[in-house]
Amino acid sequence: MLDIKEIRKDPEGVVSALEKRGFVFDTAAFEALDARRKTADVTSQQLQAERKSASKKIGQLVGSGMSVDEAKASVDATLKEIAAQLDQAESEARVVQSELEAFLHSVPNLPDADVPAGTDEEDNAVVAQWGELPGFDFAVKDHVDLGEALGGLDSEMGGKITGSRFTVISGPLAQLHRALIQFMLDLHTREYGCTELNVPYIVNSDSLRGTGQLPKFAEDLFRLEGDQGYYLIPTAEVPVTNIARGRIFEDAELGEAGIRFACHSPCFRSEAGSYGRDTRGMIRQHQFEKVELVYLTRPSQSEEALEALTGQAETVLQRLELPYRKMLLCGGDMGFSARKTYDLEVWLPGQDKYREISSCSLFGDYQARRMQARWRNPETGKPELLHTLNGSALAVGRTLVAVMENYQREDGSIAIPRALQSYMGGQTEIARA
Repeated sequence: MLDIKEIRKDPEGVVSALEKRGFVFDTAAFEALDARRKTADVTSQQLQAERKSASKKIGQLVGSGMSVDEAKASVDATLKEIAAQLDQAESEARVVQSELEAFLHSVPNLPDADVPAGTDEEDNAVVAQWGELPGFDFAVKDHVDLGEALGGLDSEMGGKITGSRFTVISGPLAQLHRALIQFMLDLHTREYGCTELNVPYIVNSDSLRGTGQLPKFAEDLFRLEGDQGYYLIPTAEVPVTNIARGRIFEDAELGEAGIRFACHSPCFRSEAGSYGRDTRGMIRQHQFEKVELVYLTRPSQSEEALEALTGQAETVLQRLELPYRKMLLCGGDMGFSARKTYDLEVWLPGQDKYREISSCSLFGDYQARRMQARWRNPETGKPELLHTLNGSALAVGRTLVAVMENYQREDGSIAIPRALQSYMGGQTEIARA
């Protein structure tokens, strides 16, 4: 959520910044709501002062010789009238405050100064490219044909068990999927010092509101039946980041470079806006797995932290020797809560194109303001908002797809990347039976 003080201070600056996203900030609507809130607050304060003054009059009357009961009776009607007016004013204040918060929750984060303007992925900027694209002297297959021929991918069985956009992975490919998870977790915890977490896969609405999925993206979520208001997580970002909700971290708890978490989890998304896209294979599933990174940092360190977090995701791809490119997303292609985002796009020979495999974002204090996630600044002794970041490192299913397609052989077998062979019991390939 944006800082209301900054909006009041420079509404035109907010309008200009959000134009990068193609978002129209309604200044008139904001100012009208803010004026109503101020009027309601002032009215409440005036009535509270009147009530206090009327209560003091009881003592004055008693001091002039009137009995306590007579004094109370003489001002009782006035107090009742003030109380009724105060109830009405406080009710109006609550209503307008709720409307103002709903308005602010509908406004996306302000993009960083170096985020390019643009409307979609065509306007994203290539920042870097790594690795050589593989050359094949045979007809390249996509991961679906490869997996079905190996007997390890079965979308028909997934459809039978559940429905479309579900896949059953079995045998050596299931083992390779598991190996990728273990490899990523070991890399992030042992080499980069992340604390590994295991979190609930079901969250409440407050958690989703804190990270920005609610109320804007309710249709993309799987809500559980019942009165608890529970949802399946769309990403581990939600439960992990909400560890900081309502907390004040002492400066020492942040260490030198902030708190860093790594978490493997399944993710559940309804893909409400993607019907007809990527219906073949494992690129876009309702259920998939990721290893997620979440950083909590001091504001002064967050820009550097974004580069570090993205670098961790890049290391996974480099260790697996998968060619990729690093993209700086334009304003129109960034996530709702992000201030700046790098996408890593891996090369998929079966599609003859780069596809997103990781999205690494800096949110600034946008999520922290919603969650009241704070740290105590030792220079002032006062609590201040943290900065939050997160990124996939990596999406496991898409990494499996990338390994299968980049390491395929003419006979349909798949070579196992050197970095994963120890996790596969020394196997160097997955061969056709």
